[in-house]
Formats: sequence, C-alpha cells, structure tokens
Amino acid sequence: MSANELPFSVPHELFPVEHRFTDVDGAQVHYVDEGVGEPILLLHGNPAWSFLYRKIIVGLKPQFRCVAPDYPGYGMSSAPAGYRFTPREHSAVLEGFVDRLGLRDLTLMVQDWGGPIGLGLGGRRPDLVRRLIIGNTFAWPLNGEFRVRVFSALMGGPIGRTLNRRFMLVPRFFFARGLAQHHSRQVLDLYFAPWRDPARRAPAAIGPRQLIAASAYLKEVEASLPKLADRPALIVWGTKDFAFREPARKRFEQAFPNHRTVVYHDASHFLQEDVGDRIAEAFKAFAASSERTTR
Repeated sequence: MSANELPFSVPHELFPVEHRFTDVDGAQVHYVDEGVGEPILLLHGNPAWSFLYRKIIVGLKPQFRCVAPDYPGYGMSSAPAGYRFTPREHSAVLEGFVDRLGLRDLTLMVQDWGGPIGLGLGGRRPDLVRRLIIGNTFAWPLNGEFRVRVFSALMGGPIGRTLNRRFMLVPRFFFARGLAQHHSRQVLDLYFAPWRDPARRAPAAIGPRQLIAASAYLKEVEASLPKLADRPALIVWGTKDFAFREPARKRFEQAFPNHRTVVYHDASHFLQEDVGDRIAEAFKAFAASSERTTR
C-alpha cells in the first residue's frame, strides 16, 4: 500500500516512518519497522495506535530495530469478519505477527491494554522475550476494583457505545485526560484520525467493556507472569495517570525483581507522547547496564 492509499494522511515530519502492511489470520496489520539491531516490540493500548511510539522510535532506531504494530481495528489495521476486538484475540494476532516477521530475542514495551496483550504473548512464548519495558498498564483481573467496574459499565455499556459511535466519546475522553503536556492540534488530530469514520469506532468502546469482560483472560495473563519474572524490566511510570496508579506500579515491581523504575511526574497515561524522548534515553542506559550484568 502506497502513501497515497493510506486510510488517512500522516505528515512525514510528525511520523517519519515507512508504513508497512502484512496479513495475519485475515487481518491486514499495519506496522512500523524502523532501525536495525536488537528488536523492540512496541505495543499500544486503547484508543491509541503505533503513532504513540513516534518519539521512542526516533530515539532508539539508530541502535535498535523498532517494530510497532496496530491491532486489528486500530490505527490503519483492518479486522476480518467476526473479529470481536478482545485482548485475547489481539494477543493471538500479535503472536502470528511476531512469527510472520520472525522476531526473536525481543524487548517488549507494553502500556495500557498492551500489557495484557503483550505479557499474554510473553507468558505463552517466554522464549521470545529478552527484556521488558512496562509503562502504566496492568496484567491481572480488575473486577475487584469498584471504580473500574463503574468505568467499564459506563464507557463500554449501551450509553457509552452510543456516544462513542456518534461523538467519538472514548478517544476524546482518553486524550483529554491522558496527556500531561501540551500537544499541538496536528498531533491530536493524528490520534483521532483512525476514529473519524463512525463505522470504525466500535473497538474504542469495546476496550473499556473488556476491562471486566476479559477477566478470565486476565487471570491467565497474571498466572503466566512467573515465566517472565527473571527478565530485566525497566518500569516507566507517569504519575499523573488517571487509570493506573502507584499500586499497579508496585505490583509490577514485586512481579519483576530484576527491575529499574523511572517515575515521571510530568507524564500521564500516554507517557510515550509526554516523555517518549526521555524513555528512549532511559532504555538505552538500562539495556547497556543489563548487558554488563549478564556478562
């Protein structure tokens, strides 16, 4: 697919990458594959897409191969008939994508739904994972948290789905609450671009619903975390996040003893956009340090 055939326009100065596509189990998956060297798989959440990693890709691609896919129904990726946009399905497509590209010895960066999706893959295929970068996410059932149950029912229920279909409620809410820094209208427009077509908006509201509906899958992800517990983990955390707060960060610190934590007091939920350049620098230092430790 050429630049002229993309579903929406992407200014090269904002996202200086080549847009690639591959078929995975009937889904046409859009992805970015920039740089050379050790591969880093960069996984977005809801309602974002691979554009979220633009600053990290610029910072890391001179030394690392940065691969960032869009899940089916997100960004520029399309879903096959019957796809339900659940984290279990996304994780299965991700596994097929990794195998299609022959990716091995991976550093996984996960955030938001990227946590359960990516760590689910890691738990099934721990042989693929070398390191982790964990930012403002979760990897366990949330049905015990009252605020999450309320958010899931409202944002993912009939009213939320209707408002999302008509007014793009979920993307507007998340990007209003999830950024701590000021960002230009042009940047925000690119986050909204995949959702401009009302016919493509359903996945954005399915994500909140799955916070509770996917409890069985999330329990499996949690149970598989010990398979990755010995991996070096860089935990990067925005303290202004409305969704995932200090208790979640501490839970990851307990799950991954070989970790280093970097806290960003000027970053929110989408910390890749707020402080992506600094995360890239933190990872380069962390990777060098973990290499020395394992020698």
